Amino acid sequence: MTTANLTWRKVAEPDELSEGRVKSATAGTKSVALVRFDGRYAAMDNHCPHQGGPLGEGSIEKGVDGKCWLRCPWHGWDFDPLTGKPPGGHEDSGQETFPVEERDDGIYVGVPADPPHVRTVTDVMAETMVNWGVKRVFGMVGHSNLGLADALRLQEQAGKLTYHGIRHEGAASFACSGYAKLSGRPAACFTIAGPGATNLITGLWDAKVDRAPVLALTGQVQVQVFGPGKFQDIDLASAFQAVARFSQPVLHTSKHAELMSLAVRAALQHRDVAHLIFPDDAQTLPAGDAEALGPEGRLSPSPRIAPPETSLAAAVDLIRDSRRPVVIVGYGARDAMGEIIALAESLKAPVLTTFKAKGQIADSHANAAGVLGRSGTPIASWFMNESDLILAFGASFSDHTGIEPSKPIIQVDFEESQLGKFHPVAVPVWGEVGRTAEILRDLLPRRRHGVDQTPELAQRWKYWRAEKAKRMGENRGGGVSSAAVFDALTRLAPDNAVIAVDVGNNTYSFGRYFEPKAGQRVLMSGYLGSIGFAFPAAMGAWAATQDFEDLKGRKVISISGDGGFGQYAMEFSTAVKYGMDITHVLLNNAELGKISKEQRAGEWPVWQTSLHNPNFAGFARSCGGHGDRVKEAGELDKALQEALTQKGPALVEILTDAELV
Repeated sequence: MTTANLTWRKVAEPDELSEGRVKSATAGTKSVALVRFDGRYAAMDNHCPHQGGPLGEGSIEKGVDGKCWLRCPWHGWDFDPLTGKPPGGHEDSGQETFPVEERDDGIYVGVPADPPHVRTVTDVMAETMVNWGVKRVFGMVGHSNLGLADALRLQEQAGKLTYHGIRHEGAASFACSGYAKLSGRPAACFTIAGPGATNLITGLWDAKVDRAPVLALTGQVQVQVFGPGKFQDIDLASAFQAVARFSQPVLHTSKHAELMSLAVRAALQHRDVAHLIFPDDAQTLPAGDAEALGPEGRLSPSPRIAPPETSLAAAVDLIRDSRRPVVIVGYGARDAMGEIIALAESLKAPVLTTFKAKGQIADSHANAAGVLGRSGTPIASWFMNESDLILAFGASFSDHTGIEPSKPIIQVDFEESQLGKFHPVAVPVWGEVGRTAEILRDLLPRRRHGVDQTPELAQRWKYWRAEKAKRMGENRGGGVSSAAVFDALTRLAPDNAVIAVDVGNNTYSFGRYFEPKAGQRVLMSGYLGSIGFAFPAAMGAWAATQDFEDLKGRKVISISGDGGFGQYAMEFSTAVKYGMDITHVLLNNAELGKISKEQRAGEWPVWQTSLHNPNFAGFARSCGGHGDRVKEAGELDKALQEALTQKGPALVEILTDAELV
């Protein structure tokens, strides 16, 4: 090879390689095996012609012929360490070699200039994904997704995409779920074949059952070896069949831009999971003159469909004749709270929320009654018990919520399949939730017998806050009470905070004691109830606050127990790496407290629920973030205030009493 038109790249320090040694090195984008043998340096193509094994990870060994050979570490093919020639019997042309220069500052290899990038089908698909508004990817780069990874790299390099490398793929899908729950827009999670792909599934189920749009992009083995059982070859189409609304392989003959468009559109329109499988050999196919697509003319606006007049008339008749109606809002009403609150105000009726809907109305509002059900307040349950009519908007009637089925119920939902799903209701109303509330308010200027329930609400809140104050003062010597933790957080959390909560006693206590403000938003693993959700979901929520103007400047807080944080604790280092401004509040009671409680309630012995924990605050500091430890209630305010003012990841570990929940 002539040295003309070569680019010289430094690949080693002067004395880095000892005699008889070999190493892999990168010269620009070229991977070479650098050899020092017989007092000389040599460089050759690093890929063994057999199966691409890395020659630089091999060794120089003496063969049966007495000659020294560079041996491939994968299957033992031999090459002359200086010329790259084989001993014979395979690939007689040998390895491509490159000139080497020893300079004062190190060893240089001359390689041809990097060839111009050839646009691939995954470039087209990444461009299409970006055109549809996907701004974030959470994932892990690996051997079966490198072609797609390079397409994502180019989009990030162009400033059109932001990539976050995570430590576990499950955190990637939970991050996408948190991103979508806050913004209503999809992010993408990205993995290799086999275990990387299957690690996504829990977080994808969380997104699916809570109606959050997510795009999953998984690598796969080469097309020609589907099925026989190649390394990391599993049937991804079957594995994702139940969780993904849309799931398709990307094949050589696919319409690649159209396929990506269909995937993103499915995620958005159905608020569901869409999945694309990328075989390794399909990722680098030349795209030719194929063009990327976008959403123009392919996505209809969200409808504001009014319900049938017969349903409205029946609902109006029931409401007019009721004395003590209550309004129950579920997560499905989150985008219609303005219209629903206006209706409740006109009815002078309390607004109860399901746990998933916590924070959709501020507890300080004159009509707010707090959360109903197992994680709820005595205020909400009292008003439901005293009611003579339930008006439910966007609620799924989970048994955890405990909506009383014996009372007359008007159920309003845009999902027709939800109406009367678990038991008959007096009036099922199929229509867009906000539009229906708006129409009902216009149709109900006067009521015959209605009671103004707002004075009772104020009195009930007074009783409950007095009870909470008593619980805050409890101290058994085993740690801080949950009531004290969430009193402090109620006072100190910013008015615009986004709060991701986990699963367990910490979450039940949050539902019971924390009083959300009007501008705050709560995210949770609602229907799936997956432990470990909070911190990775907060990572996704933080990313959404960077991407959308209406979310910018919002403080992201996550809350978990020690069991939940332990599931994805290493993602704290991910948050540090990317400067994510997240404050994590960790209630450490050294056990799976909710499970202990359930064992006692079922009259089982408490068994295998204790946890052996590190000092989590010290762990946070070792990752490069802020970490503080609270042992007494009097330390809460200072620790939380300091953590909330950090401009990066912060963790407050609070040693809590598992019995004071």
